[in-house]
Amino acid sequence: MRLKKARVTNYRSVKDSGWIDFEPNKTILVGPNEAGKSALLKALQQINAPSGIGGFDALRDYPRGDYNDITAKRAEPSKINVAVAHFELEAADKQALEPEFQPATYVFTRRLDNSWWHDLEGIQARATTDELKKDLARLAAHVDGRQKEGEPLPSKELEVVLANYKSGNFWIFDDLATSLVAWLEKFYPLVDEADTKEEERYDRLLARCRYSLRWSAALGVLRKALPVFVLFSNYFRVRPLLHLDHLATRIEQNLLDDAQYDYGNQCLLKLLGFTARELSDLGKAAEPSAKDADAQKKYRDQLDNRSYQLNAASVRLTDQIVKVWNPNPERAEASRLRITADGQYLKVVVEDGLGVEIELDQRSEGFQWLVSFFVVFFSETEDKHANAILLLDEPGMSLHALKQRDFRNTISMLSESNQTVYTTHSPFLVGPNELDLVRVVEMADRKVGTKVHTTITAADPAALLPLQEALGYDLAQSLFAQQRNLILEGLTDFWYLEATSEMLRLGGIADLNDKIALISANTASKVVYFATILIAHNLKVAALLDSDNAGEQAAKQEVLVHRLGAKRILRTMDFTVPPRPKAEIEDLLRDVLIPLAAKELGIDVTAEATATPEKPLVDLLSAKGGANFSKYKLAKAYVRWTRDHTAQDLSQTERDAWAKLIGAINAALK
Repeated sequence: MRLKKARVTNYRSVKDSGWIDFEPNKTILVGPNEAGKSALLKALQQINAPSGIGGFDALRDYPRGDYNDITAKRAEPSKINVAVAHFELEAADKQALEPEFQPATYVFTRRLDNSWWHDLEGIQARATTDELKKDLARLAAHVDGRQKEGEPLPSKELEVVLANYKSGNFWIFDDLATSLVAWLEKFYPLVDEADTKEEERYDRLLARCRYSLRWSAALGVLRKALPVFVLFSNYFRVRPLLHLDHLATRIEQNLLDDAQYDYGNQCLLKLLGFTARELSDLGKAAEPSAKDADAQKKYRDQLDNRSYQLNAASVRLTDQIVKVWNPNPERAEASRLRITADGQYLKVVVEDGLGVEIELDQRSEGFQWLVSFFVVFFSETEDKHANAILLLDEPGMSLHALKQRDFRNTISMLSESNQTVYTTHSPFLVGPNELDLVRVVEMADRKVGTKVHTTITAADPAALLPLQEALGYDLAQSLFAQQRNLILEGLTDFWYLEATSEMLRLGGIADLNDKIALISANTASKVVYFATILIAHNLKVAALLDSDNAGEQAAKQEVLVHRLGAKRILRTMDFTVPPRPKAEIEDLLRDVLIPLAAKELGIDVTAEATATPEKPLVDLLSAKGGANFSKYKLAKAYVRWTRDHTAQDLSQTERDAWAKLIGAINAALK
């Protein structure tokens, strides 16, 4: 199953994060230091942490300013939700369920006292005591009247079944559902078969109680399939050389040392299948006398078992690292991991293609991070690593900036197998084409606490700095890199053009010249500045402007008309069918965006669009959705939509309009 959305409340700096939407593969949390990014990951891990990871501690984890509520008994940890997660079921999950439960969303909540509850949403609800009590009372009265004299009354037995459920409205599941089904089946022979109304009442009650039992069974199946949340930070490193006796002593005395990376060291030992003391004692053991054959065999078996375990772990780690790191075979890069034991020392080395061994700490920081990550990952997930969600706290922070950019691809490869959420404030770990994957974390007011924004907005300018730097770096790299340049008003225009042109290219309908650089000017008013700079470098430039008021004003600027010429100023209204004088780029996708806005944003303008087809779509959505409408959210939903659809899912009108637009762009910049 995939994490769809989550909400963190009542945890350290996070009073209420708001709902956080997660992408199917990779989601990026950006924000300044002390915004609460790490706290969010730690809270999310508790949804289903690996075995051995400590749970919530009310004293340490409940917001300090509100802790008096706990001590004064105004708040009970058993009733305080901390992490609520919604999961989308995948094919394997659905195959394990009966068809009636396959459309469900699985909801899992972890409370402050580490208790949990789970539920299913999006399907018919379970029965409740309030829902059934009238029908149960009437059926009981009916069968009471048909019970033989002297026999126990069904209503009395029903009172026993419901004795503990009189103080409120309770879900009917597990023991209660089982008891009600047993009661119904026991007294069915007393139902008058000629009484159609009571027969129907009986069937209805039995169906609802049995449905609740099936519901409980479905929950049990999904609870076992809940992904393990593996949190990895830069403190979880593996040391290349461990002194086993010293580590064993620290573990036994509970004096674990972050400076010694003891958590990562313990994970390595767990992966190997030994404790530090076992390996230490084996390193101290003196070889028995050659005359004692049994002792000699036992000693050799111990050494061989250690050797085989170390070798198996080395092979497993090497296989995974090579897949992700992708070493250059022409350079004989050191990428084969070897874990060896010698006396009191456990050593991690890397072997290159020539057989030369290099200590792990002499490899790059990125490679060390990857080795440490896989050690923690495999040890914490045990045999569940295929069903794990990765939470990476500031990955690659010690890498050079350009190495971070390459390392971003490593994280993308990891996310193809395991859904990944990572925090960063580095612009090089956010790709210019990944802004739809970004969630902005900020704490503008400590009284309000940490907040997470799905849109790229924040009250604190520092929260957006990594995104601005990422876009700035990409723009600096691409601004003068191509001879042909198309200037767009804003980021959403960039997304629509890039995503739609790729669909049409794959569909063989239209092909945007790949030598044309797409440049976002941020606003229509800045298009002229970008055009002036690019033309000054003797580059070919065209602009695509919306036909709204801002686009109209930009298109009429004398400087822009003089610089580009009328043929290189493209207007969206020239490509809409029917023509819309105030058209924006969204109007080229009305057939897709209207139902998409209804589904993803909850704003249905189908009737309004039919009644006023000449009115721009954005105006319709803004009028009906008010503050709930965001051009950014709509564009982001469309980008996600294109990943699962082809050009044939566009209407013929849309395909024609976009083919015409792409043809015009290619012609303007030929």
